[in-house]
Amino acid sequence: MKRTSIILALFAATTAWAQPQGGFGFGGQQLSAEQMHYSQKFSDLNYAGDDQAYHTLDIYLPEKKAEKYPVVVHIYGSAWFSNSSKGMADLATICSALLKAGYAVVTPNHRSSQDATYPAQIHDIKAVIRYVRANADKYQFDTTFVATSGFSSGGHLSSLAAATSGTMKATVGTEEIDLEGSVGDFTDYSSRVCVAADWSGPVDLLHMDCGKGMVMNPSPEQVLLGGVTKEDAPDKYRSLSVATYLDKNDPPIIVFHGTEDNVVPFCQGEQFFVALGAAGVKSEFYPVEGGGHGFNMYTEENLAHMVEFFDAVRNK
Repeated sequence: MKRTSIILALFAATTAWAQPQGGFGFGGQQLSAEQMHYSQKFSDLNYAGDDQAYHTLDIYLPEKKAEKYPVVVHIYGSAWFSNSSKGMADLATICSALLKAGYAVVTPNHRSSQDATYPAQIHDIKAVIRYVRANADKYQFDTTFVATSGFSSGGHLSSLAAATSGTMKATVGTEEIDLEGSVGDFTDYSSRVCVAADWSGPVDLLHMDCGKGMVMNPSPEQVLLGGVTKEDAPDKYRSLSVATYLDKNDPPIIVFHGTEDNVVPFCQGEQFFVALGAAGVKSEFYPVEGGGHGFNMYTEENLAHMVEFFDAVRNK
């Protein structure tokens, strides 16, 4: 059996195992757009200037009319295995709350670990942010405020975009890493973000065994890094980890994590908050008692915390 088939079979099996609450899995509660309220939707826009579906995004504008809208790029979760889940990116929960609060929402696809190894995925997200800025007039974007949000692996990419905001390249031990990339036609535009939300994201990929969680062999992060193990290439895992890049100049980050998460251990969110504080990054942490990987997470209270955190940064 080919390596790709093995990985996809593993993904299917473990996703099923991680779905005790009605089919959540790696992607969490990825509800459809049926309950969303928006004035306009722009579908399948290619942000890379190629013909690849994994380089497309959707844009939703709020029902409440405004001359310009602040923007949130929300990234789906999939353990980096999916390249086409923008249509299930927490649309009825996180995205709906943001639209109701007056934010334009951008939901992108990105290359999966089967399409390309890291850092291709963060290159795609930064290309999305540049696309937003380059097309501000066309879609009524207020690009003085561009935020990221994401669930699970999307939370990782959201937080990584914030922690590496303004950082083009880095040296992590023996690893030289390009954190910006050259995807798309708008490389002259900034990929900086103003604030980020992390919902249940893995942020320290060298220590995913910090608490009780799903064990996979190979792990999603190992697949993302081309198959190398953390024992053989610890600096690659550090280069993938958000905590590696934190400093006092980073934008604020709000963190949500369920105490009963069986996919990404709760300690990932808990330790991330500690690391944010140690680095001097403005942050808030909301541990969700009894919350799993996507289920029992999107309460009205938590969604309000996210909106209030974003509003406070925007109105500062």
